[in-house]
Amino acid sequence: MQEIIDMLPESIRNEIKKIDYNSLSRVEEVRLRVLKRVEVIIQGKPIFLPYQLTYDDAINLLNELSHYSIYTLEEELKKGFITIQGGHRVGLSGRVITENGRVKAIRDVTSFNIRVAREKIGVAEQFVPYLYAGNWLNTLIIGPPQTGKTTLLRDFARIISCGYKDIPSRKVGIVDERSEIAGCVNGVPQHKLGDRVDVLDACPKAEGMMMMIRSMSPDVLVVDEIGTKEDAEAVMEAVHAGVQLFISVHGYHASELLNRPSLKMLFEANVFERFIELTRSDGPGTVQKIINQNGNELLNRKKCNLHDEVNRGISHHNRYNLGRV
Repeated sequence: MQEIIDMLPESIRNEIKKIDYNSLSRVEEVRLRVLKRVEVIIQGKPIFLPYQLTYDDAINLLNELSHYSIYTLEEELKKGFITIQGGHRVGLSGRVITENGRVKAIRDVTSFNIRVAREKIGVAEQFVPYLYAGNWLNTLIIGPPQTGKTTLLRDFARIISCGYKDIPSRKVGIVDERSEIAGCVNGVPQHKLGDRVDVLDACPKAEGMMMMIRSMSPDVLVVDEIGTKEDAEAVMEAVHAGVQLFISVHGYHASELLNRPSLKMLFEANVFERFIELTRSDGPGTVQKIINQNGNELLNRKKCNLHDEVNRGISHHNRYNLGRV
């Protein structure tokens, strides 16, 4: 969070510093819109600060993000987001420039959505017994936006890379199209992922999976938010290559994905052996269910939250008896 505060215009920085420490530690997003009050989202609830973003503020913030060289952000402006130190992602909107019907860049940036990236080291450990049986089982993490999919996926990548108890470490390949899993800056991951992780940063998922398999021979592929037919076809290629999978997808329940055209082939081929369903019912990271490939529930609504369990510092033994990540 400090990386975010440091880059903000001084007037906004001073207002954010007035937020009490406990609330500040739970900030999920800082949203800035020209001529609108600054919005801070804390655990899903918006708080508006008594300060309106000016045009000069927007220009200064964009200069900070680009280190005063806006041309270096050409690709980021085309995609609509920038990843900054600490792995935080800044979404952008404004006037779009197109070329041959495709987005070329965003000009006159007037809105910024700063999403706070927080590592939750150890939050996935409690689920290892459900997802490992002599080998890592192909796992699909399902949830709507801001339910902790990426946070959980990131910690699984760390566990698989480092090894866990009697489980040996494995080579992990992360295809990080939106720079959210590893939070790379200049190609270097900002999050703790272990020594056996290779990252393709800002690379389209379908192409990246094939590149990773051909060039880095991973034992396990980690990919965030698949959704297209091309993504599904790449997943099938990974399966045929003998690579294990930890993947996330937007959705609410495994059952609703069965007839989604882009993913249908994966269900028909029984690619995934485990499904983790996430909700925000008790805050981000509430695990609703873990289901096997036969539809049997291995875990059901023993709620456990990503943030709370880490902060409580509860014992490893007790974490196994909870269902909140």
